[in-house]
Amino acid sequence: MPDDVPPPVHLDPVLDGLAKNPALPAELVRRFLGRRKGLGQVAKRPDLSEDVIAEIIAVDDHWLTHSLALNRRLPPAFRMILAGHADPSIRRAVAVAAEGSPRALYERLLDDGDQQVRQYLAENDHTPDDLRTRLAADPSPEVRAAVAQWWTAAPEPVRRRLLTDPEDSVRAAACATYFRRLPHPVPPPDLVPRLLADPVTRAGAVRHCTLDTATAHRLAEDPDDEVRIALAAHPDLPSALRDALAQDPDPRVAVRVFAREDTPEPVRARIHDRIHSPSTPPGDWLTHAESLDDVAFEREVMDQVARAELRALRPAWVTADPVPYADSPYVCFRASAAMSDRLPPPLVARLLDDEESSVRTTMALHARDRIDPATAERLDRTHRPDKRVLWRPADDFPLPPEALRRLATDPDPRMRQLAPRDPDLPLPVIRRLATDPDDVVRRTVAAHPRLPPDDLTRLLADPSEHVAATAAANPALPLASMHRLLALAGL
Repeated sequence: MPDDVPPPVHLDPVLDGLAKNPALPAELVRRFLGRRKGLGQVAKRPDLSEDVIAEIIAVDDHWLTHSLALNRRLPPAFRMILAGHADPSIRRAVAVAAEGSPRALYERLLDDGDQQVRQYLAENDHTPDDLRTRLAADPSPEVRAAVAQWWTAAPEPVRRRLLTDPEDSVRAAACATYFRRLPHPVPPPDLVPRLLADPVTRAGAVRHCTLDTATAHRLAEDPDDEVRIALAAHPDLPSALRDALAQDPDPRVAVRVFAREDTPEPVRARIHDRIHSPSTPPGDWLTHAESLDDVAFEREVMDQVARAELRALRPAWVTADPVPYADSPYVCFRASAAMSDRLPPPLVARLLDDEESSVRTTMALHARDRIDPATAERLDRTHRPDKRVLWRPADDFPLPPEALRRLATDPDPRMRQLAPRDPDLPLPVIRRLATDPDDVVRRTVAAHPRLPPDDLTRLLADPSEHVAATAAANPALPLASMHRLLALAGL
């Protein structure tokens, strides 16, 4: 590291980055074993030698050992050793990362005295089916509930056992409105009446029941919001009850009515207006939370959830017949239409230019042959996701090198972040981006393989810990800088 470069402002994050550096020599990996800060990231490296693994186990530092247990490249023999560790959190980590292990490991964890170890084993899709079947009869209801939620393809005898479990929490997990895996399991028909009569399984059973008039009216008056939400989506719901549920106090119920194909357009419009009518002043509603009483706060939370659910709706019946909905006033319907692969070219072009980002990107993903570089750049520049996600259109529609180099001087830092995607980006451009005022731009270029060593070393002292840590993880980092960082940490 050059003498004129100050030490890192954020040494610990930099060391975490260095621990993940693929070019870190084996002798420096071993020096990391003396570190007692951080979460032991070095133990997650895929290139650990067997002697280093044995040394980590012998050192028995909690975070080093925990990270080692989570290392999916750990040889089976060492995983078996950790399965017998005295610390249950280590054994839990082994259960989480058991993929590819011999059957003997699963059998050993199956009899573990810690309930959470067995619970993680129940959640693991790689646990052999016969062992998962045994976990469905585990003494702990938490373990049995995990089997119910995660093993949705369990054989019918197993599902029956879980659906009739004496514990409410297990039955609720076995007959739920949400599962950790798809597809949703279907309960045996003969059990549906029993599940519908049980308050803890009723909401999950609604979708599977035969809906006669008396049952429909009884469910429409159920005090459990989840039951009415499920009822509002039932295909055999009588029209009178459908219209009544459109005015349900819980707006999430109304969203399900909105999504129905048989809902009259005036009713759908009223639901849309109701959900988008602000009950608090414009802006971030959380800033107004302190002025709300408990009832008003709960109502506002439900309103926010309903708005998010409405935007996320993608009714299959709209996608199946997309043309009438390409000009819908509802964003979710236009996005659903954009999911079709059968739209005529004029409608594809219209949806690629829709005012809503989610509609534009959805259409692009279903009309890839229509996306030229100019359209791809426009889609990315105007991308405004409904929630924070890492994906952006340029991930699916890479821009050509000439566009990336032009974007290196774009006024929008979001677009400058794309420039380092060019592996042959000219050195003057790379060096300029390394001093960009935007820290995300600097972080992006800090991973570039052609960033000159001196510039890379200077980024280790960047005021942003994320930039500095990314620079430390770059395989082009000079060996001398690696040694200096470990020396600064006393390793």
